[in-house]
Amino acid sequence: QQQQQQQHLSQHQIISLLCDILVPAKRRHAMSVLSNHRDVDNGGQMALLLWYSTGVMAVLIQEVIMGYDLLSPEKLTVEAAERLCDALVLMQTVASHQTTCPLFLNAHIPLYVYPFLDTPESSELFERLRLTSLGVIAALFKPEDSKIIRFLLNIEIIPLCLRIMENGSDLNKLLATFIVEKILSFDDGLGYICATPERFYAVSSVLSNMMRAKPESRLAKHIIKCYLRLSEHPRAREALSQCLPKEIREPDMEELNKESDVEGLRKLRVLLLINTGLFQPNREPQNMNAQPQQMPPSGSFMDSMGS
Repeated sequence: QQQQQQQHLSQHQIISLLCDILVPAKRRHAMSVLSNHRDVDNGGQMALLLWYSTGVMAVLIQEVIMGYDLLSPEKLTVEAAERLCDALVLMQTVASHQTTCPLFLNAHIPLYVYPFLDTPESSELFERLRLTSLGVIAALFKPEDSKIIRFLLNIEIIPLCLRIMENGSDLNKLLATFIVEKILSFDDGLGYICATPERFYAVSSVLSNMMRAKPESRLAKHIIKCYLRLSEHPRAREALSQCLPKEIREPDMEELNKESDVEGLRKLRVLLLINTGLFQPNREPQNMNAQPQQMPPSGSFMDSMGS
């Protein structure tokens, strides 16, 4: 408790640091202190003060935009990456608050993190920058508002997430898959992905490739939850009954990984197989050992992943 009291910043301290953000010589230190204390922000006062303090959000956006010139291995230093991540963490704070989140969306501020998600670089510094940028998107889901889903669909976050799910670091794959899972959890998101065969197969083919790579249990859970939600859509359910990867259809989930929550994975898998008609209680499993059908050629939605 004493440690928590030491970590907690008073409103006066936060305001003082926000004033320092407006001073270029003090900005780096102020952003670092505030970002390190965001997790102990009692009552969300930091988000409100960040948003409503004159000039502060403009400075954070400026910091992010200045980072665009650093998106090459020879330019991005450890210090520069830490500074960028501090600015992005403060944006996460604003994005996760129920009062400031709608204002954050209306200003289209999430678009500013796109270059960090879209960069092809994969060194440790770039993966860290990508993870913090994904954190800005993931933070939007805390208010649980369907308007957030419509916003993310309009700015086409799904192709970027799919690319990271295939090629990112383990943590980035986990967070990108979580974002897709959250989008699917809303009816608007499920309807959008299942509206065309191209969109559905873009998502399901990436999920299938991830399962074939034998992911660790946390990631496997998110993948199967994505499949489970897709199976609630009639047309997607029919398609999944033909193209689920064998790693899910095989009954021995222990072969997927050696971690602790095999039982949780097994329950999710059985629910998915029941939904897709590949397994019915008290009956013999249907086509459990058959090879899944080949995915059809990708269309315009998959093409957008490479643009």
